[in-house]
Amino acid sequence: MQQLTSAQVRELRAQAHGLNPVVSISENGLSDAVLKEIDACLKAHELIKIRVYGDSREDRLAYLERICAELSAAAVQHIGKLLVVYRENPEKLTAKDTAKPRPAAPRRTKRSFQG
Repeated sequence: MQQLTSAQVRELRAQAHGLNPVVSISENGLSDAVLKEIDACLKAHELIKIRVYGDSREDRLAYLERICAELSAAAVQHIGKLLVVYRENPEKLTAKDTAKPRPAAPRRTKRSFQG
C-alpha cells in the first residue's frame, strides 16, 4: 500500500473533485472481476473514483482496505458511498520524462498601423 503525505492527499482530493466514478461495486461485493477492472482503471488513470452500492459503512471501509492492499494503491478519500483511490503508474512517468518537448510556436508580432 502506498503512503501519501497530507499535501499529496490534499492535491489528489482537489483533482478528484471533478471526476466521475469509473467503477461500481454492487450489492454482490468486491469480486475478482471488479478488482481486475479497478486495476485496469488505475493503470489508465492513476486516480479514480469508485461508487459502492451498499448501506454498510463497515463494508465500504473493508472494500477500500482490500483494494489498497491487493492493488498496492493509496486511499485518498472515503466520503459517503464514494471511494477515491490513487496508484502511481511508473510507465506514465517514463513516457512523460522521455517525451521530446514540442518546439515553440513562432511568435507573432503586433503590427502597428499608422494611417
